[in-house]
Amino acid sequence: MILCVLKLNFTHTALNARHLHYVNIITSTSVCKNCLHFEFSGSSPEDDASKVPASFTFMVPKKEISMVPDMGKWKRSQAYADYIGFILTLNEGVKGKKLTCEYKVSETVEKILGLLGTLDRWINETPPVDQPSRFGNKAYRTWYAKLDQEAEALVSAVLPADQQAAAAEIAVYLKEAVGNPTRIDYGTGHEAAFAAFLCCLCKVGALRVDDQLAIIFKIFNRYLSVMRKLQKTYRMEPAGSQGVWGLDDFQFLPFIWGSSQFIDHPTLEPRHFIDEKVVNEHHQDYMFLECIKFINEMKTGPFAEHSNQLWNISAVPTWSKVNQGLIRMYKAECLEKFPVIQHFKFGSLLSIQPVKP
Repeated sequence: MILCVLKLNFTHTALNARHLHYVNIITSTSVCKNCLHFEFSGSSPEDDASKVPASFTFMVPKKEISMVPDMGKWKRSQAYADYIGFILTLNEGVKGKKLTCEYKVSETVEKILGLLGTLDRWINETPPVDQPSRFGNKAYRTWYAKLDQEAEALVSAVLPADQQAAAAEIAVYLKEAVGNPTRIDYGTGHEAAFAAFLCCLCKVGALRVDDQLAIIFKIFNRYLSVMRKLQKTYRMEPAGSQGVWGLDDFQFLPFIWGSSQFIDHPTLEPRHFIDEKVVNEHHQDYMFLECIKFINEMKTGPFAEHSNQLWNISAVPTWSKVNQGLIRMYKAECLEKFPVIQHFKFGSLLSIQPVKP
């Protein structure tokens, strides 16, 4: 793999060594070509070769990465190959498309939206409690307890009749996707669990190849809105936040997929996303701008100070380079970091077993 680091003329701020680390990642143009494909079930029963058989033995996922040396098992695992392939396949699917474009919304997609609507309704039914601490409202634990109790039933309602046995396994990823009830925090590891939840639904054939746009534009976008509501309502702490050095306190994937939406856009360039007028005019069409809008609502002060890495990324010349660099950054800063992956759970659908040759 050849790493091509471009020397950019950053006019925003002087770059120190840590700035350069991120700039080198974000301006690299190389992406692993062996990780670009995920096998969705087809649009017809005849195309379902990749779907797990009804006789498949499911298992409740568990942690497998307990020490830093275990990270090698993760990077060689079928789970890693399936997960990154899923992320990149969806990344290709949304390239150049607006959130408001036309696409199919299947019955299963509608059911998942209903599931997320239930989680949203439970927030309304579980108001924050009065407490001395400003952050980490303990009412979140009451909200989470409802999900913990109902998760398997919620997932079962989404699955096809011949895959009901998968409910217990897939429900674990749903419960992991909404934050931690002990610490009352949320971060990219929880976001990854939701992507794993969607990946598992694809592997059992609940979501299919023609659901790809709806997976991001409908399901993941609705998930983001529920997570933002959780974060604001219960004042959740960022899990493992790198502060000003991180891309965002809570999310990463919408920046990857959102930058892909912008590829080959005739007028909007990376430098435009720090313009509040552009954000307000176009956020309903682009996931990336919706993320910027949320940051602007939650943080005060100059953008360059509270979101320095995004500020630096705005100087990258093309959305294609931003997208490729964010993928590399996601691997380096999330998928290859022990503090994140130690919490990931492995089952039969996302297996710790090595990729078969």
